[in-house]
Amino acid sequence: MRKSYTLKTDEEIRKMRVAGLLTAQALANVRAAAKPGVTTLELDAIAEKTILDGGGVPNFKMVPGYFHTICASINSEVVHGIPSNRELKAGDLLSVDCGAEVDGWNGDSAISIVVPGDDSDLAKQRQTQSDVCEEALWAGIAAFATGSKLNDIGIAIQDYVLSQGPYGILQQYIGHGIGRSMHEDPAVFNYKTRDAGPKLVAGICLAIEPMITAGDQETFIQDDDWTVETMDGSDGAHWEHSVARHSQGIWVLTAPDGGKSRLARYGVVPVELN
Repeated sequence: MRKSYTLKTDEEIRKMRVAGLLTAQALANVRAAAKPGVTTLELDAIAEKTILDGGGVPNFKMVPGYFHTICASINSEVVHGIPSNRELKAGDLLSVDCGAEVDGWNGDSAISIVVPGDDSDLAKQRQTQSDVCEEALWAGIAAFATGSKLNDIGIAIQDYVLSQGPYGILQQYIGHGIGRSMHEDPAVFNYKTRDAGPKLVAGICLAIEPMITAGDQETFIQDDDWTVETMDGSDGAHWEHSVARHSQGIWVLTAPDGGKSRLARYGVVPVELN
């Protein structure tokens, strides 16, 4: 397990909040536009315009060999899907990952959306799966706020997911530190590991991102060398937030309210750095 990482000051975390809010706005605009007949390339353009208009840079484009602002993964594609001319269909389970860099600081966040217009049992199952993944994210964030070791996050995520049904938790793809770079140490596992990891202290900034499947967690990479798809064809869901533990408490950098509404049930009160 990687244990080397750079702690951020409160002032640096305030700067990361700017990038986090711009990332959140890009995803909000994508969510509003995700309707049947819309292509994932059109969603990519919406996210890019939002970030550029907000004074940021799409940080996914800084990853060598990747040329888009978002990753858009549909149904059995879990993560890293490349935007294309594929049109969304009602009931599709769409996972969108996005990031922005502002003044050298990064935000990274992901949401899963069931494309509206389908009230079938499959669409409802997909919504339930997305909800489970999202709540697992918040359970992990709460553990980040109250825990003592890094893998407290993974334990909380795993416990919640497995309490909700026979979902698979991706093991090859995990969360990470974030700051000057989008991907930094330490590694953030979404499941219990033998090594409890480093101590959680003020200044740690993480991108926490559970990825779950409706079946087995085994995946393969498509011929495009990016898109991660389930081996058994089951649906995937992905949720992510960038989160800081600072001198005064916890702060969800990519949530407009800092995480207050979703963390209340865990007895965690986020503290904004003014």
